[in-house]
Amino acid sequence: MAKVFNKQNVFLFLLMGMVVMGKLIPFDKSYNQYFNLSAFIDWGIAAIFLLYGLKLNLKEVVKDISNWKLHLLIQSGTFILFPLLVLIFYPLVKGTEYYEIWLSIFFLATLPSTVSSSVVMVSIAKGNVTSAIFNASISGLIGIVMTPLLMSFFLTSQSGSGDQGEVMQQLLMKVLLPIVLGIIFNPVFKKWVTKYSNIIAEFDKLIILLIVYESFSTAFIENIFSSVPPVIFLILAFSVVFLFFAVYNILKLISGKMKFNAKDTITVTFCGSKKSLVHGSLFLLVLNIPDDKKVLFLLPVMVYHSFQLFYVSWLASKIAERSIGNKE
Repeated sequence: MAKVFNKQNVFLFLLMGMVVMGKLIPFDKSYNQYFNLSAFIDWGIAAIFLLYGLKLNLKEVVKDISNWKLHLLIQSGTFILFPLLVLIFYPLVKGTEYYEIWLSIFFLATLPSTVSSSVVMVSIAKGNVTSAIFNASISGLIGIVMTPLLMSFFLTSQSGSGDQGEVMQQLLMKVLLPIVLGIIFNPVFKKWVTKYSNIIAEFDKLIILLIVYESFSTAFIENIFSSVPPVIFLILAFSVVFLFFAVYNILKLISGKMKFNAKDTITVTFCGSKKSLVHGSLFLLVLNIPDDKKVLFLLPVMVYHSFQLFYVSWLASKIAERSIGNKE
């Protein structure tokens, strides 16, 4: 029971709970006169990225820059390999009813890696934790540019989500400016952030849960699911799981060709195959995805996030056991 109800799994249960709440007690826009949920989420997004800048360990980042081959492979996996694997299918879906499903999976592929779970999983599997910290930190910063850039080739021309100027303004105000301020004030508030890191982590999760609740509330109120047959969910689930194994095994193969040791291979495969639900939830709003499409874009990210937590937790434990067994 303790394994089932650990912290990571409880968050997944809460995510499912938000979906159920969106169905049973949906948040109608008229409720904003009592509590403006959208505004609270907007401020929450800015606060998350401000705290991200405050938490950034600049000394660790500078210290590990020399391991550039490892970092280059991980970031290439996150921002080049992932999108390329999805782009292969673009000619097959262009102009068809499956285009938006493809675009939602491409959105997942453009996202940066996770921060906390990447480091935790690498640590459990006895990988290179210092490099995991570096790549988890730098991935979020690269994602600020790469995710909107990659999405802009399809989003503005195909889904009519608004002009690029507005998207850039949203990015600057909600993401980049808070991170820059966080980095500037990092030396002043670093000890405070470290002291209350557990509370800060819970705040991150709260904002994600509210984004999920708001998105699914809109979906249920506007009856969006009635137009999405169950086969679509199966296609999404199969696609994201396939994507994980494809990236994981390709990165493992390349690591072997580059003669990386066991610790660095663990770091490459774990960090390079992760995608961030935090960034997925936030970019969903920053990129001005239409309300009636938010759930479709959020579903692949949620399925991928759930799968990577359950599977990679199990895999990290297995690798750690194998490592201990080999030493004995």
